[in-house]
Amino acid sequence: MTEHSPHDQASAVAATADGTGGNGYSRRLPPILFATLAVIGLGVAAWHVLVGRYHVETDDAYVDGNLMRVTPQISGTVVAIKADETQYVRKGQLLVQLDPADAEVALAQAKASLAETVRDVAQLFAEERRDAASVRAQQARLDQALQDYARDRSLIAVHGVSEETLQHDQDAVRSARAALDQATAALDATRALIGGTTPETHPRVQQAEARLRTAWLAAARTRVLAPASGFVVRRAVQLGQQVTPATEMLALVPVDSVWIDANFKETQLADLRIGQPVRVTADMYGSRVEFHGKVLGLTAGTGSALAVLPAQNAAGNWIKIVQRLPVRIGLDPAELRQHPLFLGLSTRVDVDVHDRSGLVLSQQPAWPTNLDTEVYSAQDEGVEAAIREILAANLGRPSPAGAPVGDP
Repeated sequence: MTEHSPHDQASAVAATADGTGGNGYSRRLPPILFATLAVIGLGVAAWHVLVGRYHVETDDAYVDGNLMRVTPQISGTVVAIKADETQYVRKGQLLVQLDPADAEVALAQAKASLAETVRDVAQLFAEERRDAASVRAQQARLDQALQDYARDRSLIAVHGVSEETLQHDQDAVRSARAALDQATAALDATRALIGGTTPETHPRVQQAEARLRTAWLAAARTRVLAPASGFVVRRAVQLGQQVTPATEMLALVPVDSVWIDANFKETQLADLRIGQPVRVTADMYGSRVEFHGKVLGLTAGTGSALAVLPAQNAAGNWIKIVQRLPVRIGLDPAELRQHPLFLGLSTRVDVDVHDRSGLVLSQQPAWPTNLDTEVYSAQDEGVEAAIREILAANLGRPSPAGAPVGDP
């Protein structure tokens, strides 16, 4: 064991106290630390000047999209369910079948009513022809009575006919004129019912056709179809359930048309403009997958102001809170098809604000809004052919060629 003299121990303590002990490491440490911090600070400042001040970031951003709540158009009882949660459905695909029995009965009644109305209207046109013939016959009787009266009147002076015969002739003229007036009034009444129309365009026929179209639509609407392609995210309907037009049965999400709602602090909004490029990463995929898009628009109100119950800051203990404004970010559809995003997922948004020539708010849409569906417009398909078939059958005309008739 090595022994140290008291003199050596005192020298070591003194060297440690004044920082000169060892190999000089303690003397060199503060300058190196200060230099390292200075370099880091200069690097951070340079990054902010060259890069950082042209980027606005937030991780308070979430995936949003169109949530299509499918409800029936008529009331009914559910007899079949053809789609469930997580399944993909195509536009026009059958989702739910309602009991069609009542609708089919109403449709059959509407068809019979149209046929009966067509026959009644056709009878009116036949009566018009009959009344016209009656007018012509009464006119002929009146003409004959007038001729008889004129002939006998010329013979009365030479006593060729008696006064009684001439009186009978006058009575015949008055009777024939009254009969003509009656026939003319009947003809006018019939023509008032059909004037300016044909059996196909008569108001009663058109009203019956409208009732048939209504019944046809009701029968078609027992089939609840998907308004657009997407994934079923919620199913709330069950077999045997009685539903109404206010009943939400399923909810669909078209994942190919989602967007990002990024909630930026109000202190970050000064340089944001419509059309600026955006880079987005989702927690679902991590930093290895990067989405690209652009700023579509800024909401004209903060989240707290647009809430159902806006906050009231009239109390005396008010504390200022930095507000956030939702900013909509559109994404590249091709990237979405390759890496789908789902509603509510968390994301991180980085907006490049180099170009500040765009508008904060625009009166013109920054992206095309095209939300429509032709699924419901096809529900009356076939009804016109059915109407033409009924008209032809009850008017005694040949059926239209190439016009198949069937139930919806």
